[in-house]
Amino acid sequence: MSWSVSSTLPPGADLEVEDAKNLLREAIRSHRKDRSARLREKAAEQIAQIADPLLEGVGCAAVYASRPFEPGTGPLLAAMHARGIRVLMPVLGAGLRRDWAEYSDGQTLEVRAPGRPPEPEGPTLGERAIQDADLIIAPALSVDAQGYRLGQGGGWYDRVLEHANPRTPIYALLYEDEISDKPLPRAAHDRLVNGVITPTRMHRLPRNE
Repeated sequence: MSWSVSSTLPPGADLEVEDAKNLLREAIRSHRKDRSARLREKAAEQIAQIADPLLEGVGCAAVYASRPFEPGTGPLLAAMHARGIRVLMPVLGAGLRRDWAEYSDGQTLEVRAPGRPPEPEGPTLGERAIQDADLIIAPALSVDAQGYRLGQGGGWYDRVLEHANPRTPIYALLYEDEISDKPLPRAAHDRLVNGVITPTRMHRLPRNE
């Protein structure tokens, strides 16, 4: 039997929301580590190809530098730069301070602390810089059919997306087996996404806000 995120969903009635989320996060992260470097590199290239139609007409995009075992964003970033898209990337300050910096083609990305994603060198632009984005690519561990997103657990994106233009589409990057056909455990602050991009398809979702 093949693995799916839905098969790992804990019984929500027996757990607090955050406890259920943490069990899911552990299961998904463990499964991601089973993919070889070759498969991850191939998936990153496929994601960039699948996402290409979304880049048409985009002047500014907010996207992140993927960490090991996440669906890769390297080829997607290259495609954005090839189109002349201005790229904003998150910068995490002290106390989960939310900020953004522009990432130019060829610029160095630095890992400033263990477990944190690579960041541009700066200068930082403030948390409201995301209002400039015509497209937002957000990290996720899973997304369900209603567009609820399971994040990494820090709440960074849920908070920063409050400042995004409400008309700007938000897409999460996942592997295909991480899309949940059952409702994910959710909290009141959880933000919805418009769709999911996997190595095999772009899956648009209803976003009810």
